[in-house]
Amino acid sequence: MDLINGMIGGFAVALQPVNLLAALVGALVGTATGVLPGLGVLGAMAILMPITIHFSAVTGLIMLAGIYYGAMYGGSTTAILLKIPGEGGSIVTTIDGYEFAKKGRAGAALMICAVGSFIAGTISILGLSLFTPVLADVALRFSSPEFCMLALLGAVTLIRITGRDPMRNMLMLLMGAALATIGVDAVSGDTRFTFERESLGLGFDLVPITLGLYGLSELFQVVASTQGFPRAETVRLRDMVPTRAEWSRAWPAIVRGSGIGFLIGLLPGPGSLTSTFASYGVERGIARRHRDEFGKGAVEGFAGPEAANNAVATSALVPVLSLGIPFTPNVALLLGALIVQGIQPGPLLLAQHPDVVWGLLASMCIGNIALLALNLPLVGIWVRLLRVPQYALIGGIFVISFIGVYTMRSSYWDLCVLLGAGIIGFVLRRMEFDMAPLVLGLVMGPIFEKALRETLFLSGGNLTIFVTRPISATLVALCVVALLAPSALNWINRRRVHVPL
Repeated sequence: MDLINGMIGGFAVALQPVNLLAALVGALVGTATGVLPGLGVLGAMAILMPITIHFSAVTGLIMLAGIYYGAMYGGSTTAILLKIPGEGGSIVTTIDGYEFAKKGRAGAALMICAVGSFIAGTISILGLSLFTPVLADVALRFSSPEFCMLALLGAVTLIRITGRDPMRNMLMLLMGAALATIGVDAVSGDTRFTFERESLGLGFDLVPITLGLYGLSELFQVVASTQGFPRAETVRLRDMVPTRAEWSRAWPAIVRGSGIGFLIGLLPGPGSLTSTFASYGVERGIARRHRDEFGKGAVEGFAGPEAANNAVATSALVPVLSLGIPFTPNVALLLGALIVQGIQPGPLLLAQHPDVVWGLLASMCIGNIALLALNLPLVGIWVRLLRVPQYALIGGIFVISFIGVYTMRSSYWDLCVLLGAGIIGFVLRRMEFDMAPLVLGLVMGPIFEKALRETLFLSGGNLTIFVTRPISATLVALCVVALLAPSALNWINRRRVHVPL
């Protein structure tokens, strides 16, 4: 009954004209972001985040969430038509989606991905509505030791499974956490590491840092390269109807991919990549009649992974809304948007701000329907978007970025931070550093520091408090497993290789 009443209240919030417009704008911008290769979803979210500050918390969150799940829809377009993933979660789609398109079935592939994304999003929204209140009730038993270890678990997992070098990821995470300590201490009110500079007293805000690292650095990368955006052939609407045989092969893979994606989205780490590869592996493993088609245009090879990709985008919000802990940079930015609005995510969010939680869930239902209704008729427009002159697109994004950041706090310091972060991000990209741990460190650093200080105050400096509490001890064990398991598996594999037969 609480679920029904909550969703009724949520739709009352989501159907307000300003929130309905925010969901549609976010979904359209997200789709465009997914279509344009290289323009990452984090960059797009960061570009619009300064604008959302001027709205209410629920309106801003609805718009940013629309960009997030809208990009998952759009990423499949270039993956199928050009074999170029619009975002990371569409990498697997390029394997069979592009080969299927080469057979003259590009429109059918886009239709299957769009419908699969809608089904996966709907299933995940239902799961999100069920899981968030339950997990929030469980999280009420959490105290500072549990939140401290939960934040550490998310950081350790990201370090181990993101990128190729854990030490590089650790360096980036610590860099983000260090930047978060500059400015006014949230606990004592003292200024730290400002060197008596008034500008540093404001600290490093999340928006200019994220926008610089992901948005501006990507634009610098495009300008530095000699290649523009690729071109694609126009897809006619009448060619987008799959055959009955294609549907019969697609829908079981979509259902399986939705389940896989939802479960993986609840876990720390890059869920979109993990879920798509897991779904592809499952489909290939259980295939019987069409196994030889994988890699050559198997319907299951892109239907399942695309569903898994969109399911992750929704279920990844469960830990943020119920625990206040983000496991990926995308949802970390959503958490940062709530904090900037003065709302503290966590177990009490549902009780203190039910309009935010249920309004977001209801808006995702509306946005999911809108994406299905808009993406199929507008597929020709999304393809033409790839033909926009590169200089016009880059120039417009630059202007929007600088104006948006300045209007947040009317601070020239933020503009300097934006430009500096863009240059640093460009250099780090060239050095093949992954910037996701830096963003996570910037968001999670204050949460971890506050929880750790509260824990040490409660225990009188006794660290055994982390292992004497059942939930905290379990999280400590999971941290150890996440830290040591990859190295242990590599050692076992090396031993197997050297064992003589």
